Amino acid sequence: MPRLYCPVALVSGQTLCLPASAARHVQVLRLQPGDPITLFDGCGGEYAAVIAHMGRSEVKAVIGAHHAIERETQRAVHLALGVPANERMDWLVEKATELGAASIQPLVSTRAVVRLGEGERLQKKLARWHAIAAAACEQCGRNRLPQIHPVADFSRWIAVCAEAQAQHTPQQRLLLSVAPHCAPLMTDRADHAPVLLLSGPEGGLSAAEETLALTAGFVPVSLGARVLRAETAALAALARMAL
Repeated sequence: MPRLYCPVALVSGQTLCLPASAARHVQVLRLQPGDPITLFDGCGGEYAAVIAHMGRSEVKAVIGAHHAIERETQRAVHLALGVPANERMDWLVEKATELGAASIQPLVSTRAVVRLGEGERLQKKLARWHAIAAAACEQCGRNRLPQIHPVADFSRWIAVCAEAQAQHTPQQRLLLSVAPHCAPLMTDRADHAPVLLLSGPEGGLSAAEETLALTAGFVPVSLGARVLRAETAALAALARMAL
């Protein structure tokens, strides 16, 4: 059954004009009045619904019962990472959403090779990542969208983390590192405490940035002897902790 993300208020018994993206999806699938669909607003649970009207410019659906179905991971993993180059960030957002990331924080650090621009261009990238995450939720069955934070400068972001650490904010903090003698990333299935996972860009974080991360309470961990690409490392660690 098609699952559609509708970022509007959903109320059982209501006849709703579907938002443009959802309406296009219905039209592409060539659904007809009477066909069942599932709607979710990204805040939890999902609604049974039925197509009521198919028009050239609008699609209407009657919203049925709400089902409090959740498919989130038992451990909330918040991913902070240096933005990879080219289209890899799009791919990473999609896969991190499928794997259950609770939130994604894109970072620009010293060794970042990508230049994201600013202003309207940057807002378009953020909107694109939100759309990719929504589509991934439609596909994988999640009813809660991961929060995708605005792109942040690493130094400013880590300063906020350090301040939260000083206030004893309860959260496990892990830093993916290729430094020798790092402890391997281990997971305890019985431990459901939230985790903030920090992964660097291509080339890794600089020595100064790693020092700042350690000061902010991050514990360096290793994924093994092989050096993985930036996007591979982040997803491998996320899968190990979240699945």
